[in-house]
Amino acid sequence: MGHKVHPNAFRLGVFRPWEANWFANPKDYTKMLHEDLEMRRVILARLRNAGIAKIETERSSNAQLTVTIHTAKPGIVIGKGGSSVDQLREDLEKRFGNRVRISIQEIKQPELDAQLVAENIASQIERRISYKRAMKQAILRTMRSGAKGVRIYCGGRLRGAEMARREWDREGRVPLHTLRADIDFGRATAKTTFGAIGVKVWIYKDQISPAQRRLAAIQEETVPLAEVIAPQPEVVEAAPEPVAALAVAAPEAAPTAAPRRTRTTAAPKAAPKAAPKAKAEAAKKPAAAKPAAAKKTTTARKLKS
Repeated sequence: MGHKVHPNAFRLGVFRPWEANWFANPKDYTKMLHEDLEMRRVILARLRNAGIAKIETERSSNAQLTVTIHTAKPGIVIGKGGSSVDQLREDLEKRFGNRVRISIQEIKQPELDAQLVAENIASQIERRISYKRAMKQAILRTMRSGAKGVRIYCGGRLRGAEMARREWDREGRVPLHTLRADIDFGRATAKTTFGAIGVKVWIYKDQISPAQRRLAAIQEETVPLAEVIAPQPEVVEAAPEPVAALAVAAPEAAPTAAPRRTRTTAAPKAAPKAAPKAKAEAAKKPAAAKPAAAKKTTTARKLKS
């Protein structure tokens, strides 16, 4: 039998933080733990349609409880003029007897949040949409948003079958054994007329390396450098003035050079014309010399005779 490990809990302390940040004495630990669990149930039940992906809690030394709600629809959580947030804070303070501070963070890419994807598929199954179609559409949207891999499981009486079964679909890669892999996990339950159908979603975003953490820390430290680099545009604006002067001086120098006039004088063409004349004269001279040689030969013959 396989022993499945929760992907989020498996990576706690490696690069994923805890959702509850507080310390307690051994006597108060049980009480505070149940307070956290009850508070999460109350918030999720009241804001069921707000697209809540995660709730983080933090307790300070002065008995103040800070609740951070990560949601894809902050407008529903806040309400008109912040009325729903104020009402929620008052209810939590009355119920648990602590000062409560609520902060809301918007999720900009809900397609890359496994919990929101699982809840979306579960809501479609409750509306009698085919589970295969819901899974295919969710995988397509997630991969378009920049994920490197998705895996989705649906288990239960799918399509109202007599015997429950489990169907799954996957695209890309999901390395569950790699601790540096940023894998998000979420699950939801679809309550249908023929039973409960469970949905599990794994989303592999990217691999986080120690070098990336160092670069992130360096970028945070080098933020003030932007102030030093900012005045440089003044130097860039002053530079075009000499360039413009050079551009104006270039057309004035063009007529003085007059390279085309030297070509129209046809000085180089005169030299090749002189060469044929010399050849013609040289050809005429030997022709004139031949009769002289003939005369000499005739005089010599006369003398011999």
